[in-house]
Amino acid sequence: MIRADSALSEASTAYLRSLELERGVSPHTLRAYAGDLASLTAFVDERGAEPDPALLDLELLREWVWSQTEAGLAPASLARRVSTARGFTAWLARTGRAAADAGARLRAPRPDRHLPRVLTRAQVDGLLQALADRAATGDPGSQRDLAVIELLYASALRVSELVGLDVGDLDQQRRVVRVLGKGAKERVVPFGVPAARALATYLDEGRAALLGGRADAAVFVGARGARLSTRAVYGLVAALLADLPGSGPAGPHAFRHTAATHLLDGGADLRAVQEILGHASLGTTQIYTHVSAERLASAYRTAHPRA
Repeated sequence: MIRADSALSEASTAYLRSLELERGVSPHTLRAYAGDLASLTAFVDERGAEPDPALLDLELLREWVWSQTEAGLAPASLARRVSTARGFTAWLARTGRAAADAGARLRAPRPDRHLPRVLTRAQVDGLLQALADRAATGDPGSQRDLAVIELLYASALRVSELVGLDVGDLDQQRRVVRVLGKGAKERVVPFGVPAARALATYLDEGRAALLGGRADAAVFVGARGARLSTRAVYGLVAALLADLPGSGPAGPHAFRHTAATHLLDGGADLRAVQEILGHASLGTTQIYTHVSAERLASAYRTAHPRA
């Protein structure tokens, strides 16, 4: 949990106080804004980002907005949360607490544009091939990066689940991984041969080199041997997706969305995909059927002579 005295929490409190004293905002509205900012700070905490208002950026804000959409927040509430965030980041810049207004270009998704970002199979293949080429040089960090992306895509993991993995959670013989998801719910998720190969190389070579003789239970570790942070994974994915066409957040969830969509495109049962994703409700998983339908319609419009 983010401490009550963290810089982000203190800035949120100061912002709400300024709204009350300088603009005479009503107590009811202040409570709504406080809930919005509490949601944002909780998201920052969940992502493992630094609770510093100066480090908020547009990509993190967009990921937060998408998470609210995915959670089923009503359009009116979502629009208010975006407005609250924009007001907050503008105030941060105006008062010198941040160098720039990170939320100036933040927008609420249009009601008809709630679909997540999904990569094409060709895009995924291209990214993984580029990572494999780097890993083939024997660089430990590149071996880790390939294993990270292979597993994100193969098992549709949340980034928090990925960085929380311990070596004992992997069963390389059966090609399954034990995951502790939201609400401390455990599930077992399969992964394929390419991910197994990338993991084996990383665990045998790259991880040992990164640990440098130190002992650690974490599967994925950083350059200094400590457990890999969610911020590091966000940075890796953002760099990989930066030059690819497509709309939507460019965070690790893009690979989760992509995996779910590709599974359904390949004929996977919706309930099986629900189990892989760890969704409590089948309704949450059904958004991916919408994604697949849109991709199918797009392909039809492009290819059919009488479309």
